[in-house]
Amino acid sequence: MIQERDQRLLDPEAHLLIVEDDGEMRALVARLLREAGFRVSTARDGREMFEVINDAITPPDLVVLDVMLPGVSGFDLCRRLRAQSQVPIIMLTARADETDRVVGLEIGADDYVAKPFAPREFVARVRALLRRTMMDPGDSVAKARRLIFAGWSLDLKARELTSPAGVIVDLSGAEHDLLLAFLEHPQRVLSREQLMEVAKRRMSVDTSDRAVDVQVSRLRRKIEPDETSPAIIKTVRGSGYVFVPPVTRE
Repeated sequence: MIQERDQRLLDPEAHLLIVEDDGEMRALVARLLREAGFRVSTARDGREMFEVINDAITPPDLVVLDVMLPGVSGFDLCRRLRAQSQVPIIMLTARADETDRVVGLEIGADDYVAKPFAPREFVARVRALLRRTMMDPGDSVAKARRLIFAGWSLDLKARELTSPAGVIVDLSGAEHDLLLAFLEHPQRVLSREQLMEVAKRRMSVDTSDRAVDVQVSRLRRKIEPDETSPAIIKTVRGSGYVFVPPVTRE
């Protein structure tokens, strides 16, 4: 049993949420964790953090939470999050004095990392915290194994997409990650910037708006083979894309 839990822990689909208002730091941490094999969502403040947590089909397995956020502070968000969930929390901040570290840990954070940090040590701390959590799971949130939409089925463990006709459709790594981003936020507009952050782990160095549009177009050709059928991914002019059908989990 322990060995199975550890294996799940090392699954590259472990979902991490980064809450950081500084764009460069957010992108840096996201890239670091994606390169380490994790699936990453990002948020700029508490409002976006709870949107991701409440709307995601597969809730975050760990939250990296900055202290100095606009509006509600990271400390207050940590309290709120801990009141409703046992998800692991790492506080990430430039405030490195002992008092702040003690406060962060006392209000429910599991670890406290000061900026600047050593990338390898930071990833090791994330993995260690996930391992400890898996050994003593506290959240009762059931993880989805299969996502269903418009007759299609995505098996998250096998990473297989099955058509309404029962045919397995091959997806590239970028197409799988892009589809998963849509499935976790159905019927919500996703900007190209948000989709670029998802795409950086799988796409080439070119992660421009045009590159995202190309990936969306390729994904559309696979899940919308019949032009007479209702669109599954719609373009929202000037804003991004929206995944139209509802999504259910099994």
